[in-house]
Amino acid sequence: MSVITLLTDFGIADEYVGVMKGVMLSICPSVSIVDISHQLEPQDIAQAAYMVPAYFDYFPEGTIHIVVVDPGVGSQRAILAVHFRKHFFIAPDNGVLSLLLRDQKSDTIIEVNTSEYFLEPLSTTFHGRDIFAALGAHMACGTEIEALGCRRQIEDLVRLTDLTCQVTEKSELIGKIVSIDRFGNLISNIDTRQLHAFCQAEPSRQIHITIGSLTIRGMAKTYADVSSEEPLALIGSRGYLEIALNCANAQKQLKARRGDRVRITLS
Repeated sequence: MSVITLLTDFGIADEYVGVMKGVMLSICPSVSIVDISHQLEPQDIAQAAYMVPAYFDYFPEGTIHIVVVDPGVGSQRAILAVHFRKHFFIAPDNGVLSLLLRDQKSDTIIEVNTSEYFLEPLSTTFHGRDIFAALGAHMACGTEIEALGCRRQIEDLVRLTDLTCQVTEKSELIGKIVSIDRFGNLISNIDTRQLHAFCQAEPSRQIHITIGSLTIRGMAKTYADVSSEEPLALIGSRGYLEIALNCANAQKQLKARRGDRVRITLS
């Protein structure tokens, strides 16, 4: 059985996600469809870019991952079909795959231009239904990726800038909050590899994590390493530095927002 995952900013109040599933099941009735999330902030390409690498590898090889965060819908922006590490991705060429393809070459990148796999008539405002869902279903039922269009080079794809943290001239590691989960945990763009490299430069010194007026000294391994409602910093399940309160909501307590700066120092 083929598997398709869905990541969108459509929400669940309207018919959009359900209609996409109807299209896929009409074309390929045997497909299994998994919702990743439909609650991304509207048009927030960067939020989706951080999420894609966090989930795809937990699905079976051959899974088709459809990502529809597409503020350029109906415009001249390209649509991509990508084969990467034995998984397939269908997404707009707007930078949403920037982190997925950051360090490794894709096996195949196709710019979709074969309209025979689209629904007709084609809406200019709902490519999620008429193109993305239809393409995913056709692939799930055996259409080869090469049949969807012409090859593209990875160097030519649209890339988002300012996704990674930076080390300043003052030897500070500067990142930002990129996601806040339903528990109020603040997820930064500082990943394990970057943090380890920064700390290894002076391994005898203690790490300090600052957000707003709060400075946390040292890293925790679990939320329960500190007392209830006490702040902590740890590496979360996505592999990124996370700021949290044990059994409390860090977003509310710290009045934090996405985009807030996170500063790492050693002393």
